[in-house]
Amino acid sequence: MSTTPTPEFRTLDRAECDALLARNQVGRIAYARGNRIDIQPVHYVYEDGWIYGRTHHGALLEATGETWWPVAFEVDEAEELFRWRSVVVHGGFYTVPPDGVEDERREWEQAVALLRRLMPEAFTPDDPAAFRQVVFRIAAQDVTGREALPAGAAE
Repeated sequence: MSTTPTPEFRTLDRAECDALLARNQVGRIAYARGNRIDIQPVHYVYEDGWIYGRTHHGALLEATGETWWPVAFEVDEAEELFRWRSVVVHGGFYTVPPDGVEDERREWEQAVALLRRLMPEAFTPDDPAAFRQVVFRIAAQDVTGREALPAGAAE
């Protein structure tokens, strides 16, 4: 006989998904690269339905290019085997150029200000991740979440 309680699963509503995305800082981007799917962990900030992050010129940008590309983004919170929450976002991946037209420059400045919440030194001479010069954002277009709890924990 098993001593592990049977888990109960439930779907998170959009407000719960948004709250989980907002309180975390590390997630994973999944993207197609040739005939395979790659996953890359990233630091991020979630604001007004957008995930903002930074990366370097590498596999992610080779696969997605500099314009819109569909990606999946995932964040987990796990406390125990059957006490966890997970959110998956599907949406477009966009790079934010620092030297574009006026609207793009304003968008880049806003993104950098958000990213400085995580790392105040971002894009300064003291930047500990200075090799990550590419700012991106992901539109949180399709957001789903799940939660697992031990049986009876939700009561």
